This record gives sequence, C-alpha cells and structure tokens, in this order.
Amino acid sequence: MVLAGAAVLLVALGLVALMVVRPSAASPSEGATVSRSAPAEDSVDAGFARDMAIHHQQAVEMSFIVRDRTDDEDVRRLAYDIINTQANQRGMMLGWLEVWGLPKSAAGPPMAWMGHTVEPGDDGSLMPGMATDAELAALTAAKGEKAEVLFLRLMTVHHRAGADMAQAAAGSATTDVIRNLAAGMVRGQQSEMGLMADLLEERGAKP
Repeated sequence: MVLAGAAVLLVALGLVALMVVRPSAASPSEGATVSRSAPAEDSVDAGFARDMAIHHQQAVEMSFIVRDRTDDEDVRRLAYDIINTQANQRGMMLGWLEVWGLPKSAAGPPMAWMGHTVEPGDDGSLMPGMATDAELAALTAAKGEKAEVLFLRLMTVHHRAGADMAQAAAGSATTDVIRNLAAGMVRGQQSEMGLMADLLEERGAKP
C-alpha cells in the first residue's frame, strides 16, 4: 500500500517538475504557469499549500485502505479517483513551494493563514476533518460494507473541512495557481460529497 501511494506521488511530482521547468509550454489562461512573484512564507498561498498537502495525504491513505477492503465497484472507483486527483494536487502544491523557495512545512501550528490556528490533539488528527488514529485503525480493521460505510463517513467529514479550507484560499490567495486550484477543489469535493451521500443512502446509513 505504501509503495503504491509513493509511486502515485512520484509520478505527480514528476509531472509538476516538467511544468515548472518549461513554464512557457502552456498558456497562462490554462493555469499551467507559476507566478514569477513568489508569495511570502506567511502568505495564504504558502499556508494553504502546506496544510492542504497534509490534508490530501490522509485522504489518499484512507482511499488506499478502503480500496483493498471492498469489492464494491462504486466505492473502489471513488477511492481510485481520490487517490489520483489528490495525489496529483498534492504534488502540484509541493512543487510550487519548491519553485517559490519556501519550506514545505510550517514553523507554527496549521491554519494560521485562515486567521485562526489549530493545536493538533493527542488523537492524531492534525486539522479539522482529518481522521484520528483510532478511526484509521478501525477503517484498516473493517471489511466489506462496514469498511465502505466507515470510509464514506470519514471522507465526507474530510471533504467538508477541505472544501472550507479551499474556499478560504480561493477568495484570499494572491497567486492565480492557488486561487484556481482551490476553486477547483471546492467544486470537486462538493460533487464527491453528493456522491458519497448517495452511496451511504444506498447502504441505509447516514453521513
């Protein structure tokens, strides 16, 4: 599982490297170039990129877990989409931090860029929406429909918090790349939350 996740992230980072080495290969209107003016280390852009990269990492991890614990094609397809989309987005955000010459981890607590900070608890949840260590252990131990329902519930909470973070960045970031990516995340995660609500209803479960 770990090797598979690493392979996806390496591919995503490789694609980002190609984009940033040859920025003139795509039109700015396509959102493929990185701003020449790097944002500050304490900017919304940098803070969002760091925090969302961590948020996405857990979503990818949970998706790999459920993929191996169910034969349901709808849930496996959703997990596959989350793995590919969020690993790719994570690679882009880490790539931009590299191009901007900024550290990939924050010196202080997460979410300060949103105007408030979150002190990570002892349960392993680093930010709002993120699963605790106990919840990840329960997902790992579950199989079949039980794993599906737990995954859908955890990912709904995860997406809801992620969409809130992305909405804040879409409205406050100074670079086009972050504003455009964050706006796309809001649309994509809201759509997936609707799908997950339908999948839970099919299983007689509530979010």
